[in-house]
Amino acid sequence: MAKHFHQNTPLLESVSMSKHVGTTVYLKMENSQPSGSFKIRGIGHLCQTLARQSTGVVCSSGGNAGMAAAYVARKMGVPATVVVPSSSPQLVVQRLQDQGATVKIVGKVWDDANAEALRLAETEGLTYVPPFDHPLLWRGHASMIDEVASSLGAHVKPGAVLVSVGGGGLLCGVIQGLKDVGWTDVPVIAMETIGADCFNAAVKAGKLVTLDDITSEAKCLGAKTVCEKAFEYSQSSDLTIISELVTDQQALQAVETFLDEERVLVEMACGAALAAVYSGLIGRLQDEGQLPAALGPLLVIVCGGSSIDTKQLLNLKHKLAT
Repeated sequence: MAKHFHQNTPLLESVSMSKHVGTTVYLKMENSQPSGSFKIRGIGHLCQTLARQSTGVVCSSGGNAGMAAAYVARKMGVPATVVVPSSSPQLVVQRLQDQGATVKIVGKVWDDANAEALRLAETEGLTYVPPFDHPLLWRGHASMIDEVASSLGAHVKPGAVLVSVGGGGLLCGVIQGLKDVGWTDVPVIAMETIGADCFNAAVKAGKLVTLDDITSEAKCLGAKTVCEKAFEYSQSSDLTIISELVTDQQALQAVETFLDEERVLVEMACGAALAAVYSGLIGRLQDEGQLPAALGPLLVIVCGGSSIDTKQLLNLKHKLAT
């Protein structure tokens, strides 16, 4: 069996994004993973650790975690069941089935699907693959920062890292990776869309908050409560985590600009991070003194996403134009 299931993804310099922010921008292209997103790092690591002798895996996912679990299970020769909420696009269901997974549609939001996945793990003896809240996932995701450090070389360090936050798994992995390579002084800008902002709500309240509903169209950011570890990191005096929000319209505009400028289509969840560059938010943070005026290279985690195609992009444009 492969040592790991993820690829060492390209680290690309973006000339057009660098022009937007006035410093070099590097893109960690996690969209080029076999499953379409960074999730394969953590889920691959978790499955290799926990599911080698398993009768099957079960995952609850609005898309990307499910895609990663289905891909890894297929490569391991293990059956996969993926439980998705009814808000998931048909495109996602089809792609999961193409990977060989059994797909069950349960409930309206991720939390409903997750309750069913936990029940199946219990009643059918399947290995539960959590989408974002597990130390093995964070350990797997941390590998991307190790790759960035190797690519940049010994004398280059990012001025800041830009990342989208849904349930907090990527954020936890990035911070674990920064710790691994000795970059804990590098600020992390944690981006969410309004209406899928469980991390920002927790930071503002000083405690974990459960959102009433996910009203953002960035469905893959749609956890109602951020994982506890991500909140703990936000409260740590050893780390700088800046929590910021953009609108759905700004996230979608970023997806379109990224498609035009970089010729890559990513989903709106990823657009939340890209919007920090295109909407002028980085400049505002510099003006406010939250980021230095002379900012070192900006590392953008292009987390990717499998729940987007041109038809879905047009649907979103139509929805958000009204």
